[in-house]
Amino acid sequence: MTQVLTDASIEHSATIVEFPGGDHRVDPKRVARLARRVVAGPDAEQSVSICPMTGQPLATLPVSTPEDVTVAMSAARAAQRGWAALPVQRRAAVLLRFHDLVLEHESELMDLIQLEAGKARRHAFEEIADCAIVARHYGRRASAYLSDTRHLGALPVLTQTVEAHHPKGVVGIISPWNYPLSLAITDALPALVAGNAVVLRPDQKCRVTALAGMELLVEAGLPQDVVQIVLGPGGTTGQAVVEQADYVCFTGSTPTGRRIAETAARRLIGYSLELGGKNTMYIADDAHLDRAVEGAVRGCFSSAGQLCISAERLVVHERIHDAFVGRFIQAVEAMRIGTELRWGIDMGSLVGQEQLELVSAHVEDARAKGATVLTGGRARPDLGPFCYEPTVLEGVTPQMRCRDEETFGPVVSIYPVASDDEAVAIANDTDYGLNASVWTRDGRRGRELARRIHSGTVNVNEAYAAAWGSVGAPMGGMKDSGVGRRHGREGILKYTESQNIAVQRITGFGGLPGMSDQRFAALLNTSLKVMKMVRLP
Repeated sequence: MTQVLTDASIEHSATIVEFPGGDHRVDPKRVARLARRVVAGPDAEQSVSICPMTGQPLATLPVSTPEDVTVAMSAARAAQRGWAALPVQRRAAVLLRFHDLVLEHESELMDLIQLEAGKARRHAFEEIADCAIVARHYGRRASAYLSDTRHLGALPVLTQTVEAHHPKGVVGIISPWNYPLSLAITDALPALVAGNAVVLRPDQKCRVTALAGMELLVEAGLPQDVVQIVLGPGGTTGQAVVEQADYVCFTGSTPTGRRIAETAARRLIGYSLELGGKNTMYIADDAHLDRAVEGAVRGCFSSAGQLCISAERLVVHERIHDAFVGRFIQAVEAMRIGTELRWGIDMGSLVGQEQLELVSAHVEDARAKGATVLTGGRARPDLGPFCYEPTVLEGVTPQMRCRDEETFGPVVSIYPVASDDEAVAIANDTDYGLNASVWTRDGRRGRELARRIHSGTVNVNEAYAAAWGSVGAPMGGMKDSGVGRRHGREGILKYTESQNIAVQRITGFGGLPGMSDQRFAALLNTSLKVMKMVRLP
């Protein structure tokens, strides 16, 4: 790995950002130290990231070229062999130590998340909790997930079959800006404990947080070269990762996901993709209104709506429509919006100008075509350069962009319905299928509705955290929302190659000495009938 910054260039590696209530900054010396983990040449181009809370430069980091990615892949492959040779318990112990370090460094990690992503502190904490939960789960369960499994052989007793799992090799992870710690780290944890090396390309907007998370993994005992970090645009650096990795994990937009899938298919490598969503929350006529209102505020406006599994469609049964909407609007208007590194803020900023323009365009398009803005609907530059009010629309029609396109901002549309069937129809009337939510006092009704919604996760009486936090169960999207799953057994075994080792005892399938082919076939015929009679699978 090439060191990119020297002590003489430290002053150019970060900008101090001051906030009311204290001096909060990305320490220049720390950024310089983190930059040395980036695989890039000594004369690498430098890229400046912007703090969405101020619109000012935050940190300068090197840009990796496709040739640098080749160097990273080579180093990762060399390190992977020794890492995979360790007992899985040794690898899992790194995750459990990382769990403790993340919680110990909670405050400084939340500062970085807020400075790079602009979100409120309460939403930054979700990333801390997610990393700890995933690290604990795979730290405790990896041995069981990866252990050899016996299966019934072709001929019971005579055929002994064992399923083994081998690491893919080098996993390429391309992580997004909206959850810079969580999505850079939690996809890497199962890949690493399965015996793989990782080449990580975090999004350009939120690089320091990802580097800090990986630094803690090394502090927890991960060998230095097992994780390689490259920085740069998706079209060059990211594409080079896809073209060289043994497996690709990507979280981001559906169009980019399609391009990654095409490249991976040509190379005949595996991939998992969590992509866009147009998620629906249904408030049934028997819902607990206070709980539903709290869940809707959180589900629609967490991380300023820049959450893949946030709700952008709020479907409300007509019997409780007026009561719910009245309380919901009151709760939204009471939200505290701000760009401060402290607790007590309900919603932070959008990540940048491009996102602000997209959100504004969706709202203005809906307004121009006849939708009603019940609350919000405007930018708030007085609070931060990219702040936008939490916005609730009514009267949205298919002609409006926000009806079917993912807004990825603090905008939700309300749709009244007369029945559960109508609610399910709206929930399924989208090309996406990532997350959904159903609110009802009747648990059986909630489960039945959930099964009818074409979505990878459905929460009953919760917006998103129940499914997201239950990491023993799979999470991912249907339809245009992606391929594959993270979390649980599937979330680790996707990073492995399954191998069937079958040992045949006493006699094989070529017949018995002295027995004609016809008699042997008749014997097998009888045996197959017996196996069905005794209910063997």
